[in-house]
Amino acid sequence: MKKINYKNIEVFVFKLWEREVSGEKVSEKETELLRQWNKNAEKDLDTVHMQESRGRVLSGLESYFNSAGKSIPVRGYKKYAYQVAAAVVLLLSLGGFLIYNTLIKPDIYIAESREKIIHLEDGSVVTLLPGAELTVAKSFPASTRVVDLKGDAVFSIAKSKIHPFIVNADGFSTKVLGTVFKISQSGKSKAVDLYEGKVAVSSAGAPVSFLKPNQKWTNFGVAHTTAVISFAPDKTSGKSRSELLSLSFNDVPLHEVIAVLESNYNTKIYYPKETENKKITADFTGGTVAENIESLAFILGFEVQKKDNTYILKK
Repeated sequence: MKKINYKNIEVFVFKLWEREVSGEKVSEKETELLRQWNKNAEKDLDTVHMQESRGRVLSGLESYFNSAGKSIPVRGYKKYAYQVAAAVVLLLSLGGFLIYNTLIKPDIYIAESREKIIHLEDGSVVTLLPGAELTVAKSFPASTRVVDLKGDAVFSIAKSKIHPFIVNADGFSTKVLGTVFKISQSGKSKAVDLYEGKVAVSSAGAPVSFLKPNQKWTNFGVAHTTAVISFAPDKTSGKSRSELLSLSFNDVPLHEVIAVLESNYNTKIYYPKETENKKITADFTGGTVAENIESLAFILGFEVQKKDNTYILKK
């Protein structure tokens, strides 16, 4: 590496400091160079190197002092001391900024107006859809590969039998060992579409769902709700046909349960208005439309009347 004299190093230090405090945007090329430098630097980072680095910083300050045996006028000593103190504060502050940015601060990738492809260090590839944001900790990849996602993205995960890959999204997480899947987030509606492999999806207040290829996990935009939908081509038309495999509610208001049932079963359900906020906990997995509505009526202590494709729940 070409040696730079101390004067030019001072300029370099001040330029970095100005960029840090001004919040000037760092280019993708600079970000990639810093990432590569950080990856190589971390391999040799230990206590000895930290001590040596501190020594180099302090020795670099020696040029601010007069040579040995040369006295400093008392009148100028105070001003001189302030200059030295300012230089020390600047270098230490800059050191803190650099350490934070290179060793601690997570990498954040944003797809603004178009898709953005991210190649992670473990070999995984993430395609961020417009508006999405991916946060990757400096420790990635560790024993557990964890990233945070805002918005929608498609993940192609490098396979590992011992290092799971976890995507923390808004209110739910997806855990895999190696697969291809898509996460969608729109307001309260959350979904995971699986294309290859297997994934486990967990969310607050709901049981864990395990997906197979061509299956989808969703909450239908309702908190504490989970459903798994299977997609398969229709033998007659060749078009994709969906089937609701499981549907669970955990302490969900009745009016939201009814809305999900009506939407998925293409039916109409009437019930007493005064019970719309009653909390329902139920698992409707495996039953027919009529059986599931009968189960709901049983939970509520209601009777059921059916007319055409309409159900009426009565006390």
